[in-house]
Amino acid sequence: MNTQIILRKYRKEDEASLTGIIREAWHYDELCTPKTAAKLANVFLYSCLANQTYTQVAEVDGRAAGVIMAKDIRSHRCPFTCRIRQALSVLSLFLSREGRQTARIFGNVSSIDKALSERSRKDYEGEVAFFAVASEYRGRHIGTLLFEQMLSYMKRNDIRRFYLYTDTSCNYGFYESHGMKRAAEEKETFTVKGKRTEMTFFLYDYLCA
Repeated sequence: MNTQIILRKYRKEDEASLTGIIREAWHYDELCTPKTAAKLANVFLYSCLANQTYTQVAEVDGRAAGVIMAKDIRSHRCPFTCRIRQALSVLSLFLSREGRQTARIFGNVSSIDKALSERSRKDYEGEVAFFAVASEYRGRHIGTLLFEQMLSYMKRNDIRRFYLYTDTSCNYGFYESHGMKRAAEEKETFTVKGKRTEMTFFLYDYLCA
């Protein structure tokens, strides 16, 4: 039986489902305890909410099954409430030693993203800040629906070129299959819980026709 997929804007009640998707997609529970993973997911979610002008949630059976958030760089203004929530979530994370240690890993990722932007040497009008689908709902073309809706938003707002960051822990082949081009990449080695892990980080971009 086919389940109806409803596309709509983000709501506050989506928070629990989306933080769960974040923890799963970025493997937070492999990096730290569940308590810290939950705080880290809150930081990520509130940071994305502070960095968007467009949200679209895919709702299935009354819960958020996927989400995409994008930004018109030219008109973005961070709402004060989002800025406060972002700051409080960061403060909560930094109250524990494990939280501070885990945050340092993602501080390194931010530096890598900055290096990728410098390497691409392009000017962008838009950004995809957050895009993920819960594993249990993959294979239902939810990702494609969300991506196409976001692409329509970019075109309606005359955003000719936009970008996103991703890495080898994600299904980056999805972006290539939907017309995005790899503009820059960088390899990095991390030590997590005593284990060295090598990852490649990418900047993909899209030129609207």
